[in-house]
Amino acid sequence: MGALDAVAARVAAGAVVEFRPTGGSMVPLIRSRQLVTVAPVDPALVEVGDIVLARVAGTVYVHLVSALDRTRKRVQISNNRGRVNGWTGYDRVFGICTAVDGVARAGTTAKLRSLPSAATR
Repeated sequence: MGALDAVAARVAAGAVVEFRPTGGSMVPLIRSRQLVTVAPVDPALVEVGDIVLARVAGTVYVHLVSALDRTRKRVQISNNRGRVNGWTGYDRVFGICTAVDGVARAGTTAKLRSLPSAATR
């Protein structure tokens, strides 16, 4: 299990997580080791261009939504260099990047997944 698997599990459980991913596949949107904040997302609300935390073919990525197939409830995930990772179902889209190095990403707040309150769990 990799570091992003642990982050995905926490976000899927409802946590907002900050971490520092490594690699250059998302430059200039995210540079290696920049602080990234990811919050649980309603996958039905994501749009092309959103940065999401998703599992594709067994690997967890912090990559872009590059296409949508709402009928089949899936999204295509790609890096910022043009490489397509593949399609994945809504159930494997865990979170959305809400900030990079403390700078908020526009339009993400309305896409956050609302979690049941402690009283209704």
